[in-house]
Amino acid sequence: MPSIRNIAVGLPVRDRHVLVLDAMDRVKDAAFHRAIGGGIEFGETAEEAVRREFVEELGVALGRVELLDVVENIFTHEGRPGHEIAHVFAVESAEIDRIPLDARLHVLDQGSPIRWVPIGAAPYPIYPDGIAELLDARF
Repeated sequence: MPSIRNIAVGLPVRDRHVLVLDAMDRVKDAAFHRAIGGGIEFGETAEEAVRREFVEELGVALGRVELLDVVENIFTHEGRPGHEIAHVFAVESAEIDRIPLDARLHVLDQGSPIRWVPIGAAPYPIYPDGIAELLDARF
């Protein structure tokens, strides 16, 4: 039986750009962006999870983090249903701030491409649902 997944994601923002993962749903043949982060482990707070995920995925330590919202994301990916409760954080990092806006990086633990996209003009939808609206309202 599928279950609801609790995740924590971070939104590094610089010069009206947000750093996100590039992804593809091969079943739908649809590209999309995804906020950086992942699952909250048992006994871990959402803030601890987002800090750990940025170390695991980018090898960077976060400075200030601020909870922006908690959003529910019900979706289908690769033909399979998914359901997430996402704790969405604004995150700051001196290391991330040094990444050029035209850089193309890859997640350390899975190889997904990462890049800066303009807020309000990202080429693909940004997930979890509600992220684009949060970015527009806040930044």
